[in-house]
Amino acid sequence: MKFWFSDDKLVQDENVPPPAQTANRTSRLTINDFDIGKALGKGKFGNVYLAREKSSKYITALKVLYKSQFGKANMIHQLRREVEIQAHLRHPNILRLYGYFHDDARVYLILEYAPNGELYKLLNAQPEKRFDETRTAGFIAQIADALDYCHSKKVIHRDIKAENLLIGAKGEIKIADFGWAVHSPLSSRETICGTPDYLPPEMISNQAHDHTVDIWSVGVLCYECLVGKTPFEDNQISVTFKRIVEVKYSFPSFVSSGAQDLIRKVCWCL
Repeated sequence: MKFWFSDDKLVQDENVPPPAQTANRTSRLTINDFDIGKALGKGKFGNVYLAREKSSKYITALKVLYKSQFGKANMIHQLRREVEIQAHLRHPNILRLYGYFHDDARVYLILEYAPNGELYKLLNAQPEKRFDETRTAGFIAQIADALDYCHSKKVIHRDIKAENLLIGAKGEIKIADFGWAVHSPLSSRETICGTPDYLPPEMISNQAHDHTVDIWSVGVLCYECLVGKTPFEDNQISVTFKRIVEVKYSFPSFVSSGAQDLIRKVCWCL
């Protein structure tokens, strides 16, 4: 793959349309249709690169997944589900999936480029590793609106956390990584998935769950943004799980009564 640039301040020209999104066009795309830039992130099954489609000059994030790794983990069905769900979502606070293509060794997802990176990294770059309440409220409002849209489409994300939230060019939130998402017209699911610190009590207790697991995660995220750590955090996962099931946590004195009330209502209304 040809590497061509690594400009942190790269801005997409809004007059340039995204890569062709029809099934016929994306099925003909190959890696040779893209110039490849710096690595944006690395994961268990592959990496994400800054990329530019040669014909349109459109800037994207190219998620490169290795088929050999997916086969070993039996994750092919999950990848298909991720693509089907994310490709059909249209919301300003949800990362777009423009299309995909594959070769003998890899699957490539053509994603919207969010130039300001992860919310998690932004949070940890703050002097006290937390946001003030005004900034937190702005982020949470955007996430809540995007999730309300998902739930109206019967989509449950199931892995809302700071690492899966990206920041767009204008500072807006972009919900990303729909790897655990499901389209669930039925009222409940039973699969345990997500990140330990964000899991709701019903998952830990092996009970059926529904879209409210996303609401719980928003409460955990709100706490993390205000305090700098998740509410049930412990070095031992078993202790974390016990605290979650008991909904046992406390607030530092600097968190306002209004913010505390919001988080309590989110945790106790589920």
